Amino acid sequence: MPTYGWVARFRADFAALDNVQQAAFLLAAEQFVADLKAGAAFRKGLRVKGVKGATGIFEMTWTPNGRATFQYGEQIIDGEPHVVWRRLGTHDVFGRP
Repeated sequence: MPTYGWVARFRADFAALDNVQQAAFLLAAEQFVADLKAGAAFRKGLRVKGVKGATGIFEMTWTPNGRATFQYGEQIIDGEPHVVWRRLGTHDVFGRP
């Protein structure tokens, strides 16, 4: 089972979302984890890709204008990816991914 953590800014970003946005992100995060568990490519709808100009940081789409950034951290469980969520919001998060 993949593990995860987050930086303080991510928690603040999540708290700033309304309930509908929070639910949309959590649904996308469930899909993201399912894809990680399956060991396959991420589904196209999540549009996971690297953030330009930010080596090792990736983005995931959770609504048409919703983006989350993350990086992979040190494994907590051998053989399982560890995701560190960094930012959450609109395209504005790319200013400081």
